[in-house]
Amino acid sequence: MKILLVNPPRFYELVGKNPAIVEDNRGYNPPLGVLSLAGFLESQTDHEIEVLDAQPYEYNYEELKTIFAEKMGDVVGITAMTFTLIDVIKTCRLIKSLSPETKIVLGGPHVHLYPMETIAIPEVDFLVLGEGEYTFIKLLENLHNPAVLEGIQGLVFEKDGRVVNNGISPIIKDLDALGYPARHKVDVTRYASLLGRNNVITTMFTSRGCPYSCTFCDRPNSPTISGFRWRSAKSVVDEMQACLDLGIDEAFIYDDTFTVRKDRVMELCEEIKRRKINFRWDVRAHVNTMNQEMLRAMKDAGCDRIHYGVEVGNNRMMKVIRKNATIEKVKQVVQWTKDVEMETLAYFMMGQQTEKAGDVQDTINLAQELKPNYAHFTIFCPYPGTNIYAQGLANGIIKKDVWREFAKNPTEDFELPFWEENFTRHELREMLVQAYRTFYLRPGYILKRMTQVKSVGEFKRKMKAGLSVLTMRADQHLAIKSKAKDLVPLSSYDANC
Repeated sequence: MKILLVNPPRFYELVGKNPAIVEDNRGYNPPLGVLSLAGFLESQTDHEIEVLDAQPYEYNYEELKTIFAEKMGDVVGITAMTFTLIDVIKTCRLIKSLSPETKIVLGGPHVHLYPMETIAIPEVDFLVLGEGEYTFIKLLENLHNPAVLEGIQGLVFEKDGRVVNNGISPIIKDLDALGYPARHKVDVTRYASLLGRNNVITTMFTSRGCPYSCTFCDRPNSPTISGFRWRSAKSVVDEMQACLDLGIDEAFIYDDTFTVRKDRVMELCEEIKRRKINFRWDVRAHVNTMNQEMLRAMKDAGCDRIHYGVEVGNNRMMKVIRKNATIEKVKQVVQWTKDVEMETLAYFMMGQQTEKAGDVQDTINLAQELKPNYAHFTIFCPYPGTNIYAQGLANGIIKKDVWREFAKNPTEDFELPFWEENFTRHELREMLVQAYRTFYLRPGYILKRMTQVKSVGEFKRKMKAGLSVLTMRADQHLAIKSKAKDLVPLSSYDANC
């Protein structure tokens, strides 16, 4: 069979918690979900596998109609994110209008959260819940055998007017067995990042799972996450070498918390140095997992930036969000990171539960005191599947289950829920603008960053972003981002547009 794996457009993406500077300059990351599945299918089956990533090309739906007519598969797999749900549905409708017999399979975070609402989409034939690599293969092997399909764990579909939901796919313990993403299926030169040093970057996963229980994160309640599992050092370094062979020498490792286990980090660093791999990488880490020995080893092995989720500016708020950290520890670890000459990026949020103006000011002050190379501020958004979203519904801060309503009926006027306990939506946006301007327009900051760029592409990206800070406004946040003027509202969508 021919299998087409699709990363849909993001024309109708939900936005609002990030400022326009982030949305307009972030670039595009490779679609690791579909690329990883493509690599696994290539290694385990004889099916013809193609990947279509619509995002970096910004294909509109008229262009996609032509492309699908040429590339249509017997089965089309699509990544479904809540934030791009409208585009997912439009893509499904377009596919079925061109090829009604093609089977559409959705996977990804959205289907785990809202399986019943998602399988109700008329154009969707199957959902894969959880870590779906093996489930997807079993589906392909038994596509026309309904009796077997009813016993495949991780599969959701409709049969005889009823929904068959076989639960979550089994947790995959041996991550090495999955191989690594089939990056050769896409044009790697299409992927870049605002923070990238070079003009071509990629992303990687080296582990799955996170042991922390922050209130704002869905990981603690996710049935698809079990413990902390990691790939072997050899597997990760083999992937780095494969990236180098494709002309990619920089990656952002997307693990939830890369540094959970010191022993595995040290082993990976040793393997990189033993094989003399000249590869630049950065990671996300929790301050409680860091020590100076590990930082030195990571630096020596090519890691040159660490992203820390600081989130808030005082210890009271640290306890409120269950961050399991202290401001003192944050300051210590950020300084350790600077001492080994690695860059730092600090994430901050504002507008969380019980937070008041003084708490937000503490966050802005801490950002300036830490002096990370980059600071990323967002308005707190209570995501579905998180403890704080459930708490907001229970105590009336969030008036109705807006995420489930959106899953049932995604419309272009939907706005992300904010935690409007002590601030209005407009006040939160004004504070976000203040945070960015206060941090990035400090005397000497822009000049310092410009003198540290390592390529013409990096200079252009950062100059554009710097100019964006100067023109930031609180009213630049829209409910749905529309990047193409000729898009048709979902409610009146005609696949023959």
